[in-house]
Amino acid sequence: MWKLDECREKVLEGLTPRGTVMRTLLGKVLCLRFCPDDRVVAACAGNKILVLDVESLSTSAELEGHRGPVTAAEFCAWRARVLVSVSEDRSFKVWDHRLGSLIYSSSVLTGSHAVSDSRSRLGECARLSAWAAMCEPWSSSQVMSDTSRGFSCASPLLSLFIDEDSRQLVTGSADGQLWIFSLGESHHYRCVTHVDLKKKTESFSTRRVESQLCSLPEESQLPSTDGLERGGEIEVELPVLSLAPCALSLVPSSERGFVSSENASCLWIGSSAGLFILNLANFELEAVLRYKDFRNLSIQVAGSCAVMGKTGNHMAFCLLTSLFGSQVAVLEIRLACLVRSLPRPNVGKDLSVLPRSGVLPTSPLYFALVEEKSTKPASQKQSAVRSVVKDQPLVFHSRVRSSGYTSAPHVTMFLPKTNIKNNGKRSSKCKNNYKCKEYPSESPLPTRLSKQLAVASDPTAVCCLQFSDDGRRLACGLANHLSLVFDADLSGKPAVFSGHDGAVSTVCWSHDGRWLLSTSQDGTLRVWSARRTELALCLGEGMFPRPVQSAQFYYIDAFILSSSGPEFQLLKYHVDTCKDDLRRYKQKSRCKAMFSLRMTDAVEMTSFSAVNDFYSYIVLTAGRNRTLEVFDLNVGRSAALIAGAHSRPVHQICQNKGSSFTSQQSQVYNLFATTAVGDGMRLWDLRTLRCERRFEGHPSRGYPCRIAFSPCGRYVACGAEDRHVYVYEMGSSTFSHRLAGHTDTVTAVAFNPSAPQFRRS
Repeated sequence: MWKLDECREKVLEGLTPRGTVMRTLLGKVLCLRFCPDDRVVAACAGNKILVLDVESLSTSAELEGHRGPVTAAEFCAWRARVLVSVSEDRSFKVWDHRLGSLIYSSSVLTGSHAVSDSRSRLGECARLSAWAAMCEPWSSSQVMSDTSRGFSCASPLLSLFIDEDSRQLVTGSADGQLWIFSLGESHHYRCVTHVDLKKKTESFSTRRVESQLCSLPEESQLPSTDGLERGGEIEVELPVLSLAPCALSLVPSSERGFVSSENASCLWIGSSAGLFILNLANFELEAVLRYKDFRNLSIQVAGSCAVMGKTGNHMAFCLLTSLFGSQVAVLEIRLACLVRSLPRPNVGKDLSVLPRSGVLPTSPLYFALVEEKSTKPASQKQSAVRSVVKDQPLVFHSRVRSSGYTSAPHVTMFLPKTNIKNNGKRSSKCKNNYKCKEYPSESPLPTRLSKQLAVASDPTAVCCLQFSDDGRRLACGLANHLSLVFDADLSGKPAVFSGHDGAVSTVCWSHDGRWLLSTSQDGTLRVWSARRTELALCLGEGMFPRPVQSAQFYYIDAFILSSSGPEFQLLKYHVDTCKDDLRRYKQKSRCKAMFSLRMTDAVEMTSFSAVNDFYSYIVLTAGRNRTLEVFDLNVGRSAALIAGAHSRPVHQICQNKGSSFTSQQSQVYNLFATTAVGDGMRLWDLRTLRCERRFEGHPSRGYPCRIAFSPCGRYVACGAEDRHVYVYEMGSSTFSHRLAGHTDTVTAVAFNPSAPQFRRS
């Protein structure tokens, strides 16, 4: 052990510094780690870990249990007793180093590209052995696992990192695989996700090419991106030699345009070919720096590396040793220059769910609103004519403001509640009013099953759910062609809406709660009177070029948005509320298509979403080609396109619409989530058009399970194929609650907008 201050003084005096011998005859030591308070140090020697006391220079514990040499160890910063280790046996173990006992032992971690047959397995082993023969300090026996001991032929775990902010454990292997586990309480060390560094590098290169990035500044010592822009070659293997925290969030926000979130934790990954920055929220690469692209660096392939990422001056340092020689190099990386060199997309910076201006005169919404004002009912026109005073001159004694015929109508925007400050006072009129009750934003998530109800006598799937805006009623669409409306507490008999000839795929309440909209696999759209439980409007084949897939009310019930094929339609509707018993067969309700927009490349639309609780111009759509497209109806065109949003087509887009019973910050309304079969959930920000976070852990391999935001915006829930509901907190990538009670796949979930409860089906 060396005391740096004393060593510095000895060197200044011209003397040779000497350290203190703590232990001898340890064998080959692959890793040394101090605990956060520097009282003990862990030494990884062979198959065991020695915990040495710094003051007494004695061995406080010997931790044995790995079946291969221990390659890395880390102390847990928020749990002083805990030590985590990884080994060549491709497992990690959690220890209580004070008691010298084992807390948890993981299973053998296997890569996604494991070899199945014996011939390919032998070829893989030979290739890994050839790589290891050139590599120091790892030998071929370390890289190639011993199958006689029960291990598959795979690369060992080489590095380990514990992130205190996200409470996650990250470990990397010699074949470029990373595993991320949750260390949160009651999470039982569950796996959050698995990352293939090679695939992430290829994806990053593709994004760089598509964004047409500029090269890095000439005055910077950072590498050029010419190879990336040309789709440069990707190394066969990217061994994870070291992991270190990256202080990218400390860079000023004015220069951090490419980072998904200023609060996201990032990680330096040191490999034999370069340095990588991984975002631990969305598990995407934020930057790639290749050694061969550094102009003044003699080391092209590194045998080992160490990164110091957290410094006080926005700098990062990397110490490299050459794989093929005895060179040692130190890289100095200026994070501000690195940020300026990376993509800063302009598309999306002006997009917002909350409107920033009035309706433009060229907007399709403007023409629809003007037409509505000009087409008044005959009774209103006659009464207006009678009230006009004829043959009287108009004399204006003061200046008259413009009538505004040539400008956009002045619409009073109803905005969601964004005032997060609340003094708790309320007028006496609201004390007994159901609608004035505030949603308890700090209340715990409901995790106890309060009531269970069978919606039909025969086994019938519930396809969709939605609460009314006042939280008093719950509508559900069934596979037996019916739609049911229950009270929110599931008491009493439900109202039955029948008429569809196929499974009901969508149910949607109007903002005022008077109407219920439903679509079905029969290709029709129906609007029902929620009070009378009777059909008010039916739109079928003659209205749309293709069968209707989904629909909803829009612009505070002023329009209906519907999707069919590759386009969505803006429909202006009128529901006749007059009841004539003699002419009940004659439908006076009408609907007119005002505007339609197609997705880019005319791909089939799989899902869309828009806000109806307040005025908003934004419509989010998803296509069969795995793209997301943002449409701005104020300008009447596509505003942004996100390619490759998921590995499979998105089957639902869910916006954080909030509730009239709770308050959120205005920026939170720009968040929306998407889900695809077999690819989990992803959280997006409309302002950056980037994936902010990925939610993985719920099984959804073959059935399109639906998702929902909580009214407070703190949680997102989804159904799963294992008959459970998974609830995620917005700040964590692993689920916080797993709710049981169903006997089959949970297809849909819905939160009550007025009370902390939600339904699942």
